[in-house]
Amino acid sequence: MPDPLARGRHGDVPEPDPRRWKALWVTLTAGFMTLLDVSIVSVALPSMQQDLGASPAEIQWVVSGYALTFGLALVPCGRLGDALGRRTMFLAALTVFVLCSAAAGAAPSVFWLIVARLAQGLGAGALAPQNSGLIQQLFRGAERGRAFGFFGATVGISTAVGPLAGGLILALAHGPGAWRWIFFVNVPIGIVALVLAARLLPRAAAGRREHIDVGGVLLLGATVFTVLLPLVLASAGGVARLWWLFPLGAVLGWLFVQWERRVIAHGRPPLLNLRLLRGTPGYASGIALGSLYFVGFSGIWLVFALFFQHGLGYTPLESGLAVTPFAVGSAVSAAVGGRLVARLDRLLTVLGLGLVVLGLTATAVVLALTPAGAAGAAAGLPLLVAGVGGGWVISPNTTMTLRSVPVAMAGSAGGALQTGQRIGAAIGGAALAGLFYSVLAASGESYPVAVGAAIGAAAVVIALAWVIAIADWRSGRRAAAHPAEPVHVPE
Repeated sequence: MPDPLARGRHGDVPEPDPRRWKALWVTLTAGFMTLLDVSIVSVALPSMQQDLGASPAEIQWVVSGYALTFGLALVPCGRLGDALGRRTMFLAALTVFVLCSAAAGAAPSVFWLIVARLAQGLGAGALAPQNSGLIQQLFRGAERGRAFGFFGATVGISTAVGPLAGGLILALAHGPGAWRWIFFVNVPIGIVALVLAARLLPRAAAGRREHIDVGGVLLLGATVFTVLLPLVLASAGGVARLWWLFPLGAVLGWLFVQWERRVIAHGRPPLLNLRLLRGTPGYASGIALGSLYFVGFSGIWLVFALFFQHGLGYTPLESGLAVTPFAVGSAVSAAVGGRLVARLDRLLTVLGLGLVVLGLTATAVVLALTPAGAAGAAAGLPLLVAGVGGGWVISPNTTMTLRSVPVAMAGSAGGALQTGQRIGAAIGGAALAGLFYSVLAASGESYPVAVGAAIGAAAVVIALAWVIAIADWRSGRRAAAHPAEPVHVPE
């Protein structure tokens, strides 16, 4: 297959790959599976614990281990995709994910289940940045906005429908061992995606092998590990026991910055070019916005599950159906948002975040005041409003954060964006669940008060992301009126 970035017939316009849209759907299908596995497992934890005789701490690692290794792999594997070829990395990562999904489903003990989930998370984290990198590579102009719209919809919907998908699988595969199908279902889909990806994804240009910043990989990996580990173990007291890792992470982060500056000064390609933060329009603000949004967005799903299942006695399927309006609204608006982002720019994100804040605030009030029997139905409309807004956040923010990034750095830049999202999700899951339990205890086991407080807190955090979006929008308008010379970011 010809390289999609090969020059056109006249030598100055790249010819688009004729199979780029087919390739996109294959990569998004694989990406959907890996992101779905972040949240889908939660509804099956009780049956896993019973079948395998696992302790609460052991079963927590089934969720936390996947999130931890997922976050660790993002930036290093994004850079490897930039250097060695995104097709190579995508196929290798998807192979690891499929094999480990089969191993997790067949795990004879909780120990082997945890091992499989750790390796599965590495595969998922290695695959994720190849998606955004391939979009940068395959698409241009308005088409890139549409492609990122579909990518953002995939990110948002996979997280939102995880509880529903898990509930459906458990309902269909009922009985002992039903939880194993949550992992087995990835295998046939993954095999088909592998075959199609091998045929459709473009090969790297011959001789394209670059220096790999091993020191940067180790320092950034250690930094992300020290920040994520206490957060993903928060429900087991990780923050209280491992608080000392946060200042250690700050030191390691400073060392990483100094190392990257040294690598750039010596003329070698860094793991993550820090000049992107000040030299690429919208990149730094996009990472900050996305990280804050994911604190609230990812944290609410565990709170909803606790409220509906423990507080109201819903089944996993009923609990998933109760929050489906958010997923529906997000799916529709994300597809539309990909077409609007070129015209409205950051204003679209401003509008979207405003709707999310409005919808979640209304949801918090409704759930706090509505009788238990009507809570699920009453929350439908405000969750739909929040979902419509959410579809105008992830997709446009991804587009605007990465649109000016050089293609040669697209994988590592996309990995950094998603690392911020994973850290935000870990903070949100720990903080909002902790707030829910604290208010629950203080209010005398009042689930409506606890869920209202937690969802209200999520709305406040997302309002902070809204402030960043407004500031970025206003800055963009000023820059358009008074254009300045851009800072050059070497590839």
